[in-house]
Amino acid sequence: MKVRPFQILKPRDENLIVQVDRSKGFYNHLHQHAEIQLSLIVQGQGKLLIGDSIHRFSDGDFFAIGPNCPHLFRSDRLRKNTHMISLFFTERTLGEGFFELSDLKEARPFFEMIPDGFRPLDNQTEIAELMHQFPKISKLSRIILFLRLLKLCCQVDKKPLTQFKYHKQTGLLAGERLQVVFDYVLHNFQNEVKLESVALLVHMTPNAFCKFFKQRTNKTLFQFLIELRIEHAGQLLKKHSDFSIAEIAEQSGFQSISNFNRKFKAIKGISPSQYATRDELFVL
Repeated sequence: MKVRPFQILKPRDENLIVQVDRSKGFYNHLHQHAEIQLSLIVQGQGKLLIGDSIHRFSDGDFFAIGPNCPHLFRSDRLRKNTHMISLFFTERTLGEGFFELSDLKEARPFFEMIPDGFRPLDNQTEIAELMHQFPKISKLSRIILFLRLLKLCCQVDKKPLTQFKYHKQTGLLAGERLQVVFDYVLHNFQNEVKLESVALLVHMTPNAFCKFFKQRTNKTLFQFLIELRIEHAGQLLKKHSDFSIAEIAEQSGFQSISNFNRKFKAIKGISPSQYATRDELFVL
C-alpha cells in the first residue's frame, strides 16, 4: 500500500522500456512515475483510476498515461489471469531534443496531449498489433516501431483520461491516504458509503477530509463514488443483457432507479437502455 512514487526499473543499455506483466491481477496500488506509459490490456477486466477519473478496461483496451499522473489498475476479482504489454519512456528517451527535429514534427502533438492521457476511439486493432510486436523484436526495430506507434497515436480520435493537472508528485502520506480511501470505496461502492466513516479511516475530520480529497482528485468523495457506480453499471449493461435496469441499478449501489437513470445520463450522455445496445467506441 505504500509504493509512492514508483520507480520504473531500467534495464542496462535500454532507453525504451518494454514490460510484459502476467499475473493473477495487475499492480493495483496507487502510484505515479516520471515516465509516460503506453499499455495494452491483452487480457484482463476491471477499472482504471487515473487522476480525477475512472475508466473500465477489458481485453484489447489501450491506454496512454501521462508522466507523474497517479493511477492504478484494479482487476475484477473474478478474473484469474491478466496480461499487459507496456512501454515506458520520456520525451528525452531517444536523446535531448530528439523530438524537436523538424523531421519528427508529426510526433510532436503526442507530447502536447499526453499530460491528460487518452484512450483511442478508433484504429485499436492496428495499435494492438504494434504493441504485440515490441517484446519479440530487436532494440533497433523497437525504436522504428515506437515512432510508428507515436504517429498512429497522433492520428486517432481520442478520449482524454483525466483533465486534472498534477504539477508535482503526490507525497507519501497523501498517497497512502488516497490508497486507503480508494480501496475502501472500491470494495464498498455497492453499499451505503458515509463520509464520516471514510474520514475516520484516514484519521481526519469530515471537513478536513473533504478539502484533502477535493484538492487531490478535483471532485468530492460522492462525485467519485457516483462515477465509480456508473462505470460498474456500464460493465453490467454490456455483459448481462438479461439483467433489468432496476437490477443493475441496485447492484451498482443505487437505491432509486430514477436517480440511477438521471446520474447515468448526466455522466454518459445517454440512458442506460441506450448504452446497453450502442457500440462502446462511440459512447464518450
